[in-house]
Amino acid sequence: MSTRLRIAVLASGRGSNLQALIDAQRNGRLPIEVVLVASDKAHAAALRRAEDAGIATLALDPKSYADRAAFDADLFARVAACEPDLIVLAGFMRILSPDVLAPWAGHIINIHPSLLPKYRGLHTHRRALGAGDPTHGASVHYVTAELDSGPTIAQIEIPIVASDTPDALASRLLGREHELLVASVALIASGRVALADSRVVYDGAALTAPLLLGEDGTLAPRTA
Repeated sequence: MSTRLRIAVLASGRGSNLQALIDAQRNGRLPIEVVLVASDKAHAAALRRAEDAGIATLALDPKSYADRAAFDADLFARVAACEPDLIVLAGFMRILSPDVLAPWAGHIINIHPSLLPKYRGLHTHRRALGAGDPTHGASVHYVTAELDSGPTIAQIEIPIVASDTPDALASRLLGREHELLVASVALIASGRVALADSRVVYDGAALTAPLLLGEDGTLAPRTA
């Protein structure tokens, strides 16, 4: 691995988590280089953020391919050509085929707005409120072929309050979600977090529970 972790980001939307990575790189908090931002939507705001930062971009239209497998294969071939050390899914709204994920095992992560394993998939804020959960949050996990089911690296938890709506809850969570992704990537970049035998290893020991983001923005093992 190079001194600066080479990262490719896949995003379908506004790119706020991408911006958090760019800002952390600029201010010296992350020893990374974002080498590519790719999207399945040519008008995704994430691509504009990347262009503004001088980062190479790629937009591919899934409808121009014969099937999902063909799109995935071309996308990942182009990503691989940039030689990233890590792929970050930051609001990439497509399910990826097992064939393209397999070579990247342990080198591809996703940020998901729920306390996994709760609420895989969409509408997580609405589902947490509908279930009457006292807390909600976000998770960073290694990506596997099963949707939002790979080993979880770290989480942020926030309380749900009586006045919360799905939009209000999402808004309150978003800033902490950014902190979570930056802190998780920092641990990967430093070599303190890795995937071994399908388990997350932190400082040489397998985690029994995801790391937790503290109020100071640092990740640490959960206390009893």
